[in-house]
Amino acid sequence: MNMNRQNDTAAITKVLADQYAAWANGDADAFVIDYAEGATVIMPGTYRRNREEIRAGMADSFASYLAGSTVRDEVQDIRFLDADNAIAISRAGVLFAGEIEVPTGRFINATWVLRRQNERWLVEAYHNSPVAAGSL
Repeated sequence: MNMNRQNDTAAITKVLADQYAAWANGDADAFVIDYAEGATVIMPGTYRRNREEIRAGMADSFASYLAGSTVRDEVQDIRFLDADNAIAISRAGVLFAGEIEVPTGRFINATWVLRRQNERWLVEAYHNSPVAAGSL
């Protein structure tokens, strides 16, 4: 891997880490800071069509069932499509307030589509799906 890809990999990994730090703080504005204006999010039962819908949905969630929660996220792979586009795959799980381990059945696999714009990596699309039993 050349130095540029190492720097890009580190920058993309930081985007995800910063997002989950914002989650831990219950800060929906900071959560979406690295999302493109037209970003989309698809999760089971949810389709959010832009950064504002994503922010509003997270604000509602942080104020209710996600209050006090954190996420454990592990980047599994980052693949570069060209100089300015990448796909990251991660495995994550939500820890609700008071939990110290993510229950096995709560892990998800996630796909992140990122694009570099003005020397900054932004999330263009995110999708997650529960990990199938026995596939950990």
